[in-house]
Amino acid sequence: MSVILKRPIITEKMTALAVKRQYAFEVDLNANKIEIARAIEKKFNVTVESIRTIRSKGKRKSQMTKRGRIPGKRADFKKAIVTLKQDQKIDFFENV
Repeated sequence: MSVILKRPIITEKMTALAVKRQYAFEVDLNANKIEIARAIEKKFNVTVESIRTIRSKGKRKSQMTKRGRIPGKRADFKKAIVTLKQDQKIDFFENV
C-alpha cells in the first residue's frame, strides 16, 4: 500500500488560502478524492467539505557538464486542495 499524503504544500499562495479553510497537499498520483479525504480526516481529525485535484507534468530539465548536455525530467506529481468544514483548521507548525 502506498502513502496517499506525501507532504503539505506550504507556499505564500497556499498560506493565504488557509484563511478560507483551504489547504494543499502533494498526494499519490493514483489516489482518488475519496481516498484523499479519508486520509486527511484520519490524520488531522477534521471533516473535509470538498477536494480539488490537479495533475502536473514534471518539467524537462538539462544540465551542462564537461561531457556535454545531459537531458532529464522532474517527476510528475498530483496536488489536492482541500476545503474543510466551518470552524475547523489544520496547524502544520503546532509541534515545532
